[in-house]
Amino acid sequence: MAAATLDARLKALLRNLYPDAELDALADAVCRAFWPEGSQRRRRARPPGNKLWSEDDALVITYGNSIVDGAHKPLDLLHHFLTENLADAVSGVHILPFFPFTSDDGFAVTDYRSVNSNLGEWSDIRRIAGDFKLMSDLVLNHVSSQGTWFNEYLQGHPPYDAFFFEASPEDDLSDVVRPRTHPLLRRVETANGTRHVWCTFSHDQVDLDFRNPEVLLEMLRVLRLHVDQGVRIVRLDAVAFVWKEIGTPCIHLPQTHAIVRLMRLLLDYAPEPVVLLTETNVPNRENLTYFGNRNEAHVIYNFPLPPLILHALLTGTSRHLNEWQMAMPPAQLGCTYLNFTASHDGIGLRPAEGLLDDAETTAMIEAVRGFGALLSMRAAADGSERAYELNTTYFDALAGTTDGPDDLQIPRFLCSQTIVMALEGIPAFYIHALLATGNDQEGASRTGVPRAINRYRWHYPDLQAALADPASTHARVLAALKARLAIRRRQKAFHPNATQFTLQLGSAIFGFWRQSLDRDQSVFALHNVSRHAIALPVASINLIGGEDWIDLLSGERVDDEAGTITFAPYQCRWITNRR
Repeated sequence: MAAATLDARLKALLRNLYPDAELDALADAVCRAFWPEGSQRRRRARPPGNKLWSEDDALVITYGNSIVDGAHKPLDLLHHFLTENLADAVSGVHILPFFPFTSDDGFAVTDYRSVNSNLGEWSDIRRIAGDFKLMSDLVLNHVSSQGTWFNEYLQGHPPYDAFFFEASPEDDLSDVVRPRTHPLLRRVETANGTRHVWCTFSHDQVDLDFRNPEVLLEMLRVLRLHVDQGVRIVRLDAVAFVWKEIGTPCIHLPQTHAIVRLMRLLLDYAPEPVVLLTETNVPNRENLTYFGNRNEAHVIYNFPLPPLILHALLTGTSRHLNEWQMAMPPAQLGCTYLNFTASHDGIGLRPAEGLLDDAETTAMIEAVRGFGALLSMRAAADGSERAYELNTTYFDALAGTTDGPDDLQIPRFLCSQTIVMALEGIPAFYIHALLATGNDQEGASRTGVPRAINRYRWHYPDLQAALADPASTHARVLAALKARLAIRRRQKAFHPNATQFTLQLGSAIFGFWRQSLDRDQSVFALHNVSRHAIALPVASINLIGGEDWIDLLSGERVDDEAGTITFAPYQCRWITNRR
């Protein structure tokens, strides 16, 4: 019965993608690609639920070579750093693309089946996966123009001669949504004549053509490889762009969602508990569609968080953050959000569209550029350029407010990360946020890549020395974040799917109430986003009389008969009735 259900659902999805294909043969090929001979599958699909994550979960995001010393394999150093410094703070690690590549710091892959020898080898990946939940990137929209697949395409060798999306310069591409400003098409000479290939992100990253089912099958084999090597969270990079049709925006097309559903279906029948995460850096309404009807991504990024938290802390008002949070639906059963502020990319501005007006966005951009940030642009449909991304470390983005720099950078930054820890969902922290790394102006200047400002490579002895000095900014920030994460992991009310209710406490306090799934614990998560001391009336949060309430972060008892709760600038409080 279960096999019949898998077969029927699989064929329905394939019919949407390839209506002219012989469905029995194609469905069989899909199963053989994901379950090669000798592998097992579940008899029944894994039921939707929240057992794939808990309040114990938090992730660190890092490149395989964010830490180097010139003598040891970077993956060895990463494993040592994680076990020595973060084993009691995070449960998982997202290692950004660790394959051979030619550009975009790993996202122009030349070989999906090898580990970049400059980082280590598969045994190093498996060792990290043995100690932490491992997230990897399935870079499925494009490959390197210098890799085997594209070289075979240029020579006209099957099957790769039909692997890449071609278009004509005469086509009307005016509706295509662009994340970059370079020309979309790249002219190439092939054994079959002149062709123009589609390049969403750069001319070194050539888009695959998923209209060819052989492309899908090859990506399913790569997905299986990830799972076999211990990966338990798969991030679908740039998935929104994978299906193209001339005359459309070429983003979020129905076939794209069908591909996500197909991968989710296969993972639901996999014996390994694998979480599917979609990376879609787009306005919030579009992003939410990747939950589907509980049949697409298990987890989606909360992309509006980075710009909205930044805006709140730069301006001292949580009005827009509150409005957005009130409008956010709780994640469906079996789904949750990934909350973050900092990532290997910059601070995306598209997710703030419709949430901040142009004047507010411009003021935020100018403030952060005053602290050393760079700005990346994208091409709009009318041919103009629009701000796409602030390139900066999140720590330096909070060096001051819209009035200029000040001496409250550390408490302001800690407030930003504490909000991420408390919200509904799984928190994730870029390694340079945990380490309070500043902008790498030299790296951005040397490479000519604005994003390099946020991709500093620590020399491990220097990092160890900095963390050994309790007075250093790096040690102070890491110690504070680890302490708060340790507290968070013990609170049932911070389960990713625990109830959340947004509080109305004035513009300076961003507050919300969390309640555990068993309704045993409540936490009032309160965050002063301003540089002013605040006195909040106790009555405004409606503490239940007779309960013993305590602030988990300070250890202070909160008396429900007291008149006010005081907040220092940027102070956060987690007030609970159960430790």
